[in-house]
Amino acid sequence: MNALSRYVAAFAVALGVVSLFAGSASAHPPFCICKKIDAAMIRCEGGFADGTGVPGVRLDVIRYDETIALETKFGADSTVSFRAPEGEFYVLFDAGPGQSFDVDYKDIQ
Repeated sequence: MNALSRYVAAFAVALGVVSLFAGSASAHPPFCICKKIDAAMIRCEGGFADGTGVPGVRLDVIRYDETIALETKFGADSTVSFRAPEGEFYVLFDAGPGQSFDVDYKDIQ
């Protein structure tokens, strides 16, 4: 491989790395806001920072021992309501790799 070929190969690798970071920099992070409706019920709203909704995206309620108390999905309005499980738990909104958000039960008001 001559010097020009090595330069072109190095440039192609560098361009690929820059493209990779540029793509992740423009990503829109997820959010999930959960509030108590009453003593037993919780309502969560999910979405992305760019205003995109999440209808049909999975939401799990997981106990601290990592057992799943509830598997559900956001509705057409990007909300889901459920009965709070007994004990300590957290809510996990997972829209794919690098696109997850969790809410601890202590943070639900």
